[in-house]
Amino acid sequence: MGGDLGLEATVPASVNILVSHPDTKLVLVGDEQQVHDKLRKLGAHNDGRITVRHASEVVSMEEAPQSALRKKKDSSMRVAIDLIKDGRADACVSAGNTGALMAIARFVLRTIPGIDRPAICSTLPRMDGCTHMLDLGANVDSPPEILLQFGIMGSQLIDCMVGNSRPSVGLLNIGVEETKGSEIIKAAAELFRQSDLNYTGFVEADEIYLGDTDLVVCDGVLGNVALKASEGVAKMFMSVMREEFHRSVLHRGSGLIAKPVLDVVKRRLDPRLYNGASLLGLQGSVVKSHGGTDAVGFRNAIEVALQEARNELVDKITQSFP
Repeated sequence: MGGDLGLEATVPASVNILVSHPDTKLVLVGDEQQVHDKLRKLGAHNDGRITVRHASEVVSMEEAPQSALRKKKDSSMRVAIDLIKDGRADACVSAGNTGALMAIARFVLRTIPGIDRPAICSTLPRMDGCTHMLDLGANVDSPPEILLQFGIMGSQLIDCMVGNSRPSVGLLNIGVEETKGSEIIKAAAELFRQSDLNYTGFVEADEIYLGDTDLVVCDGVLGNVALKASEGVAKMFMSVMREEFHRSVLHRGSGLIAKPVLDVVKRRLDPRLYNGASLLGLQGSVVKSHGGTDAVGFRNAIEVALQEARNELVDKITQSFP
């Protein structure tokens, strides 16, 4: 029920994912009548692989996490998380309020023993593939020991998603030299060097997209700033391009000539293809979809959840913290 488009994104994505994953079963949690109406319009109301679970409340995108946790125990978000807790679902995907989702998931599922804080990890495009990055906003400050936990969890996620059992791991810093950065990041680097991780050193922000580091680890403030700044630059670039191509007849003609190349660039950098952030460290698989995405993006978030469940990510992370 969450996100900017709500059922216009979530239900079509759910119906579409079953085409390529016929063995999957989905539980759509929300207002029963609205969900059934949307399924009926899509011709999927009789699909036995889809179950609708009614929830009488919805967490708004602006609602405070603690308010959602205390006052809305029959929200679609809470009911979906409860299904994991009760063993009736293997994963949950939501496009709703990020803070509320993290608060509810942490309260209901609890963190894996040995893990102090959950983290948000997502995929970002780079020149030759993709980079995974965490934490993207779940934690304001993270001591060295917590950053090491992030590195371990992120490495397991990459193994689960792409089959790379030894991903390269870097710490986001203001420079690559060992003498740069805060005392916290320097202490974290020492812990990473002593660990079994494939630690490659410090990473500057531009290397997230231009480098070859598989996993970039940072605290939630740095991660969220880097992510939002990147999204802003991408949106500004597209807006400037559109503005310039419509500035004159000559520019419009140039735009038509360049359109095939621009279409390829747009497809390569389409944020919908990288949608689906994993809430790592919980005793259950929870994936956060971007609230502004459409059915294509939400489908990709479901794909992330499917891979996590099928490859038993939670069990693998649990085994990494004996």
